[in-house]
Parts: sequence; structure tokens; C-alpha cells
Amino acid sequence: MFSPLFASIIERHDYAVCDEGAVAACAAREEFSVLFLAGDADRLMESNDVAVIFPELIKAFGGRLTPIVVARESERVLQRKYRFSAFPALVFLKRGEYLGAISRVRDWADYIEEISEILGREPSEPPPFKLPGQQKGAVDAHHHEHHEHE
Repeated sequence: MFSPLFASIIERHDYAVCDEGAVAACAAREEFSVLFLAGDADRLMESNDVAVIFPELIKAFGGRLTPIVVARESERVLQRKYRFSAFPALVFLKRGEYLGAISRVRDWADYIEEISEILGREPSEPPPFKLPGQQKGAVDAHHHEHHEHE
């Protein structure tokens, strides 16, 4: 379940809510899409903050970004796929291929700057999870095993 606030935003803006299967199909049709993974609004104050900012970000990029809200039950699966560290998260895709992710809430100027930079990237594999104290080489060793094409 989404928070009442976010549910009303989804309804007002008529956002698509997709599970992990539908996300791939929806995103593949779009030049740029942004997945919003809200996380548990009861535990995360930032979830509703990002929910309020989300429509403004879509507007700020003048229709370049197709918004896709990820169904709550698919959030963990997609967190593993896109390897971001914290909720809420925005994951940016180009024709369904990974460009980058922004976790937690940011200042408006930081969002605009980071998103502009992300949209200029070439699609790539999501970065490996960074575990505290882990050597970079150790992560890279199993990084290539998780290469999945939809």
C-alpha cells in the first residue's frame, strides 16, 4: 500500500503503477523513464517528501521523463536488479536500459543537476552494491554473474 498522500498524487497525475514484469515493457517503449520506488512511507519520512517532489521533477524535464511508479511488492526485486542502497529511490532508464539512480531526498538544485547528468549517460550495468569495508575487487568478481537481459 502507498501512503494516502502518494496514492492521491498517483491518482491526480494518472501515473502508471507497474510490477517488475510490467516495468520492463513500459520502460522499453520510452526514450527516458524514471521509476519511483517509494519504500515504506510509515517508516520513511522521506518517502512522502519525494512523492511530492516527483511530479515537479517530471514537469521540470518538460515531458522527457515518463514516470513509472513501482508497485510496493516489486520494490525489493527491483532494488536487487538496479542495486541502489536506500528507499525512496528514483531509477532512470533509457529505452529500458539502466542509466542511474538517486536514493533518498535531495535539494531541488541537486536533483536537477544529477538528473541532467544521468540523462546524458550511456546505458550501463547498475553499479555493484557497495558494502561497508568491502574491497572493490571483491564486488567486481561477482558483478558480471548478475548480467541479466530482459
